[in-house]
Amino acid sequence: YNRVWVPDPKHVWKSAEIIRDFHLGNSVLDLRLEDGTFKVDLESPLLPHLRNPDILVGENDLTALSYLHEPAVLHNLRVRFVESKIIYTYCGIILVAVNPYKQLHIYGDAVIQAYSGQNMGDMDPHIFAVAEEAYKQMARNRKNQSIIVSGESGAGKTVSARYAMRYFAVVSKSGSKTRVEDKVLASNPITEAIGNAKTTRNYNSSRFGKYTEISFDKQYRIIGANMRTYLLEKSRVVFQAENERNYHIFYQMCACAELPEFQTLRLCDADKFQYTSMSGEIGIEGVDDRRDMEETRKTFSLLGLTDEFQSDVFRVLAAILHLGNVQIKAAGGEHSSSSDPHLVVFCDLLHVSAPELCRWLCNRRMVLVMETVVMPVPPERATSARDALAKQVYAKLFDCVIQKINAALKVPGIQHAFVGVLDIYGFETFDTNSFEQFCINYANEKLQQQFNLHVFKLEQEEYMKEDIPWTLIDFYDNQPVIDLIEAKMGILDLLDEECLFPQGTDQNWLQKLYNYLHDNPLFEKPRMSNEAFMIQHFADKVEYQSKGFLEKNRDALYEDLLEIMRASKFEFLANFFHEEAQSIKPTKGFQVKSARPGVKPANKELRTTVGDKFRSSLYLLMETLNATTPHYVRCIKPNDEKLPFEYDSRRVVQQLRACGVLETIHISAQSYPSRWTYIEFYNRYSILMTPMELTVKDKQQACKTAVQRIIQDSNQYKFGRTKIFFRAGQVAYLEKLRLDRLRGACVILQKHVRGWSQRRWYLRTREAVIVLQQYVRGQRQIRAAAIKHGWAALVLQRHWRGYRMRQIYLLVRLSTVTIQAFTRGWIARRRYKKMVEVQKALVLQKYARAWLARRRFQTMRRLVINVQLSFRVQNLRKKIEDQVSMLENQRREQNENWENQVHGLTLKLEHLQKENNQLQKLFHEKSNVNEDIRQEVARLSGENSVRDHRDSARWHCSPSDGRVLLRPTSFIFGFVFLFKDHTRAKRRVVNPCLCSDLKPRGVVVNMIPGLAAYIIYMCIRHSDYLNDGTKLKSLMNGVITGVKAVIKDHQKDFETLSFWLSNTNHLINCLKQYSGEEEFMKQNTPRQNNNCLKNFDLSEHRQILSDLAIHIYHRFLTVMEKTLTPMIVPGMLEHESLQGVFSMKPPGFRQRSASAPPGAEAHTITSVLQMLSSFHGTMTQHGMEAGLLRQAVKQLFFLTGAVTLNNILLRKDLCSCRKGMQIRCNISYLEEWLKEQGLGASSAMDTLKPLSQAAWLLQVNKSTDEDAKDIADNCTELNPVQIIKILNSYTPIDAFEKRVTSSFVRKVQAQLQDHEGSNQLMLDTQYRFQVTFPFCPSPQALELLQVPSSLHLGFLTRL
Repeated sequence: YNRVWVPDPKHVWKSAEIIRDFHLGNSVLDLRLEDGTFKVDLESPLLPHLRNPDILVGENDLTALSYLHEPAVLHNLRVRFVESKIIYTYCGIILVAVNPYKQLHIYGDAVIQAYSGQNMGDMDPHIFAVAEEAYKQMARNRKNQSIIVSGESGAGKTVSARYAMRYFAVVSKSGSKTRVEDKVLASNPITEAIGNAKTTRNYNSSRFGKYTEISFDKQYRIIGANMRTYLLEKSRVVFQAENERNYHIFYQMCACAELPEFQTLRLCDADKFQYTSMSGEIGIEGVDDRRDMEETRKTFSLLGLTDEFQSDVFRVLAAILHLGNVQIKAAGGEHSSSSDPHLVVFCDLLHVSAPELCRWLCNRRMVLVMETVVMPVPPERATSARDALAKQVYAKLFDCVIQKINAALKVPGIQHAFVGVLDIYGFETFDTNSFEQFCINYANEKLQQQFNLHVFKLEQEEYMKEDIPWTLIDFYDNQPVIDLIEAKMGILDLLDEECLFPQGTDQNWLQKLYNYLHDNPLFEKPRMSNEAFMIQHFADKVEYQSKGFLEKNRDALYEDLLEIMRASKFEFLANFFHEEAQSIKPTKGFQVKSARPGVKPANKELRTTVGDKFRSSLYLLMETLNATTPHYVRCIKPNDEKLPFEYDSRRVVQQLRACGVLETIHISAQSYPSRWTYIEFYNRYSILMTPMELTVKDKQQACKTAVQRIIQDSNQYKFGRTKIFFRAGQVAYLEKLRLDRLRGACVILQKHVRGWSQRRWYLRTREAVIVLQQYVRGQRQIRAAAIKHGWAALVLQRHWRGYRMRQIYLLVRLSTVTIQAFTRGWIARRRYKKMVEVQKALVLQKYARAWLARRRFQTMRRLVINVQLSFRVQNLRKKIEDQVSMLENQRREQNENWENQVHGLTLKLEHLQKENNQLQKLFHEKSNVNEDIRQEVARLSGENSVRDHRDSARWHCSPSDGRVLLRPTSFIFGFVFLFKDHTRAKRRVVNPCLCSDLKPRGVVVNMIPGLAAYIIYMCIRHSDYLNDGTKLKSLMNGVITGVKAVIKDHQKDFETLSFWLSNTNHLINCLKQYSGEEEFMKQNTPRQNNNCLKNFDLSEHRQILSDLAIHIYHRFLTVMEKTLTPMIVPGMLEHESLQGVFSMKPPGFRQRSASAPPGAEAHTITSVLQMLSSFHGTMTQHGMEAGLLRQAVKQLFFLTGAVTLNNILLRKDLCSCRKGMQIRCNISYLEEWLKEQGLGASSAMDTLKPLSQAAWLLQVNKSTDEDAKDIADNCTELNPVQIIKILNSYTPIDAFEKRVTSSFVRKVQAQLQDHEGSNQLMLDTQYRFQVTFPFCPSPQALELLQVPSSLHLGFLTRL
C-alpha cells in the first residue's frame, strides 16, 4: 500500500513510494521516486493511483489486475513487451497486439496446430487464439463471427488480419481441388499492391478499409470469400506528402518497365513521373519492387485472372502515370491549353480522342436556360480536372479488381456460416486533419459504440450466469458525438446541403456549422482560426481544417470528361463509366453486399456524395457486425522510429485511449473485475483460513466463511455459483495479507533456526573450552615430573649405551668367524670339483671308443643282408609271371559266358516294358475317374462346412517323409479362388472368419499370439507344396485385400489395429524364416526347416506386406496419439503431482472462451500412466515384437515431451520454478513406468531430454554470469529461440521469487551465439521416427498348432 503512480511529463506515469503516512486532512503527500529524488504533492482532490503487487504484474489479461487504471495497464504492457518480449495481451474481450518491428518465431504451422482446439484462456494471448475462438463459436453456436482489427497506421493491422486468415486457411482445409483457402491468402498481395503505400508512419500502410468474409460449408471448411472496401484514399494518386509514396503498384510497374510485356506501355523510371516523384521518395529500404511485381502477377494467375485482364489493368495504371505528366499551360488571360506527348500516350493506351480530351480538360460546358456555353478555365482548374480524372479512373480500377477477386473467391456451394475479418483504420489525429480523418474518426465512433454495447452485454451475461444482482454501470456513451455527425442538421447533412450549391464553398459551410452547432458542447470553434472546427471524440479532441471538405465530398468530374471515357474504344475502361442503375436485390440472411452503393443517374444535383456513400457503407457494416459475434484486436504502435521492442509510453497511452482499451478497463473497474473460482481461491488463500475453516469438507463454504471474516465490507465481494467476485483492490489486499502471513511464518522459522544455530554454536564452544582446560592442566603435571625423570633418564642412557657397545662387539666377532668358515669351505669345494671333472673325462673317452667299434660292425652286416635280398627277389619274379599268364586265360573264358547271359536278359526286359506300358494306360484311366470323384466329394464337404462349422477336424499324415501339413479343405480354396465367380460363397466365408470376424478381444485366452499369421502361412505352405502358382498368388492377394479392408473399416479401433499390426509383422517374419534363404534360417530347428517354401520366391509379397505394416503402424500411432494428446497437458502440466507444492498462479480473471465445454474431465499424471499401461498391455497380449513395441512407446514419449514443451513455450503461467519441479517429478514417474514395463534400456527417455532441460532451466538460478554459462552448456537439446523464450516468459509464483532481468537474458544470448540448431520455436508434434521391422524368428512348431474352437474355424483340416 506504500507504492503509487504519479503523473510524469516524459513517462506519463512514474512509480513512487510513500515515505510518510497520509491521513485525511493532511495538506501534503511525501513521496520518494524510483530514481531517489523526493517529491511532495500538494493536496489535490484525487489521491495517486496505487500500484499492484509485483505478483500481479505481467498478467496475460489486464482485467486480472487488482487495481484497474491507466498506469497499471501501461506498466503491465511495458513489462510484457520490453522485459518478456511478449507482444500479445488480453484486455477482457480485446486482444492488444503491440507491433514488435521484428520477425518473431510464433507464427509457424506448429503454433497453429498448438492453438487449434484450445480454449481461449488456456494458452498465452495470440492472434491465433482469437481466430480459434471465432472458429469454435461459429461451429458450436452456429452463428456468424467477426474479427475487428483496428489501430493507427504502422500498428500492424494488415499483418494481424493476414495471420487470422492464414489460421482459418490452415485449420479448415477445403479438401477440394480448387484450394480456395490458398486463393483467399493470395488476394492479400494484390490488395496491398493497389491499396497500400508508404507513409511517414508505415512502409506498408493500408489506405482503405477492408472487410473480408470467409465463407464455410456445413463441415466448416472454407468454400469462398468476399471482400468489401471502404474509403479508398484517392487523393494519394495525385498527391503525396514529403517522404511518402504513391501506391506500390506504380513503382512495381516502373521497376519492370524493360520487360517485353511492358514495352507497349512506354514506362520509364519512377522518378520520371509526376505522380510517383513529387514527394522525393522513390524506394523503400529492404523492399524490391521488381520482386514484389513478380509476386503480384503470380497471385493474379493463382486467382485465375487471365493475362488479358492483367494487361488491361497495367494499361490503365500506365495511362494514369502518363496523365500525371501532362503539362497545362496558360494560353493568354485565364485560358489554358495542353499539347503534351504524354497526353498522346494516354489517349493511345485508353483509345480515347486526344483533341476531345485536350478540349474538355481546358474548357467547361455551361448549360444556361436558352443555350449552352463553352468557357475556358484557368490552368489551376484544368490541372484539378486532370487530377480528378486520374483519381476517378484509379478508383474505378480499384473497384473492378476487387470485384474480380471476389468473383475468383466465389466457389459453387451454399454458405452455411462465415467469419468476417475487418481491417480498418483506427482513430487518427494529425497536425492537419481533413475530410479523410473526419470519415475515419466517424467510423471509429460507430465501432466504439458497438464495442461498448457488446462489452456491457457480456458483463450482464456473466452476472446473470453467476446469479449475481445486476446493477447499472456508468460508462461513456458516444451517441451524442454520432448524432453531431450524422443526425439531421448535423455535420454531414450540412456538408451535403452545401455541396448542392454550385457556388458552395468551404467557408460558407463552416459558417453554417458555427451557426447551427454552436450550442452543442461537443462542437467548438478554435479561438485563433476561422477555417477550422473542433469535435470532442471519445478518444480525444480533434481540430479539422475545412479546406477541401466540399471538393472531396463532391468528388466531382466534368460530365464532358465522363462522356469521353464512356466513348472509349477500350471496352475495359468504358465499362467503368457506364451509368447503369444497380439495384440491390434482397437476399436471405446476411449476404455480402458491395460497400459502394450504385451510381445514381447523371443528374449533378442528385449525385451521391462521398460522405453519403461512406455513411451508407458504414451502416451496412454495422448491420453485419451486429448480426455476428465480434472479436476485437487492437494493434498498438510502440514507437514512431520503428525500433524493435522499444516502448514509448506517451505514444502507447495515446493509442490506448483511442482504441477503447481503457474504456474496457473503466467498465470492469466499476463492477467486480477480479473473479476467482472457489478451487483457485482455496488453493491460493487457504493459508489465510483458520484451522476450523480448513476442516470444513465443502471447500466452497470454507471460502465463503473465510472471505466474510477477512473482508468486513460485504459490498466488496459477491458470491456466484462457481466464482467469487471482488471489487478492484481486494485481490491486492488479499495478496498483502497472504504475504504478511508468509513473512510471519518465515520470521518464526528464522527465529527457531537462528536459536538452534546459536545453541549449537554455544555447545560446541563449551566443549572446546573444556578440552583446552584439560590440556593446560595436563601440561602443568608434566612439567613438575620432568625434573625427576631427567636423572633417571641419564642412568638409563648410560646402561643402555654400554649394552649397545657389547652387542656390537659380539656381532663383529661372530661375523669374522663366519667369513673365515665360508672362505675355507669354498677352497675345499673348488679342489673337489676339479678332481670330479678329470674322472668324468676318462669315462667319456671309454664310451666313445666303444661306440665307434660297434658302428663299423653294423655297416658290414647291412652290406651282407642286401646281397642276399637281391638274389631272392629275382627268383620270386619268375614264379609270379607264370601264375599271371594262367589267370588271364581263365578270365577270357568267363567273359564269353557273361555276354551270352546279358543278351538273354535284354530280350526279357523289352518284353516286360511292353506289358508295363499297357498296365500304365489302364491305371491312368482309373486315376482320372477317382480324381473326379475326389473333387466332387471335396466340393460337397466344403459346402457342408460352410453351413455348419461344428464338424470335427480330420488329421492325416503324409507317408512320404513324415512331415505334417495343415490343409484347410474350404479355407484354402476360399482364398485360392477368391476372385472367381463360382466360389463366391467360399469368399464370403473365409474373409469374415479370418479377417473381419476375428476379434482381438475375447479369444486371447485360448489363442497364441500370431495365430492368424501362422494359419495364413500354413495355407501358403500348402499351395507351395502343391506347386500351384495361381492358387498362391490368389491367396496372397486375398490376404492383403482382406487385411486392408479390416483396417479401413476399423481405422479408429485401437485393439484391431494392434492385433493386425502384430499378425502382419509375424507373417512377414514367417515368410522370411521359411523362405529358404540362409540369412534367415540360422536359428531354425531341423523340423522348422522341413516347412520352408520349396517352389516359390515371395520376396515381392514380403515388400507389399511391409508397406501394409507401415500403413497400419501409422494408423495405430494416430489412434494412440489422439487418445493420449488430451491427457498430456492436464496430466503433465496442470495437475499438481507434488503434494503441498502449488505451482500455478491462478488466473484471477473471467473465462474468456464462450466455447469452453462445461464439466470437462480433469486428467492427472496417473491417467497418462494408466493409458500408457493400457496401450502396452494390449500390444503385449497381441504378441507384438519387442523392437516394434519399443518404437511405439518411443513415439508416444516423444509426443508427450513435444506437446508439454510446446505448451510451456506458449503459456507464460507455466514458466515458474515450482512448475519445473512438477515437470521433473512427472518425468521421473514416466521413467519409473518404463522400468516397470521392462523398457528401461530403450531410447524413449532420450525423447524427453528437451522437456527435462526446460524443467531444469525453470529451476536453476538465473542471475550471474556463471548461471548464464551453465544454461548455455547444459541446455544442448533446446535451441536458442526456445531458451530465450522460456527466460522471457519466466513468471514468479509469489513475491519471494525474482524475475529474470533483461541484462541476464542478453548474457545468455551472448553465450548462445555460437550454438547451432533450428530457429523454430515449436517442436513438430506430427514428426514420426522411421519405423523398422526387425527380423525375429519364431520358435513355434507349426505342425503343433491348435486352433481354438472359439474362432469357429472348423472347416480347417490337418493334412
